[in-house]
Amino acid sequence: MRAIELKIDDIYVPAGRRKELDTERLDEVADNILEDGAEQPIQVREDKNRYVLVKGVHRLEARKALGDETIQAFVVSARRF
Repeated sequence: MRAIELKIDDIYVPAGRRKELDTERLDEVADNILEDGAEQPIQVREDKNRYVLVKGVHRLEARKALGDETIQAFVVSARRF
């Protein structure tokens, strides 16, 4: 599987994924990104005119907090809940 670069604004975060967000973990992930630069791409699925986050809410939110406009992502097939 090959990662693609997506605009962060094009990624929808479902309410269930937002509930998983832990601010302490978010700070740790942001610090790791600043120190190491690279991280595992997030996972998204295609849904009409947007991408829906499947996995990687902390990485996505950390990139937003750092002011990034794009993020690396794997497009996967996932069931809708």
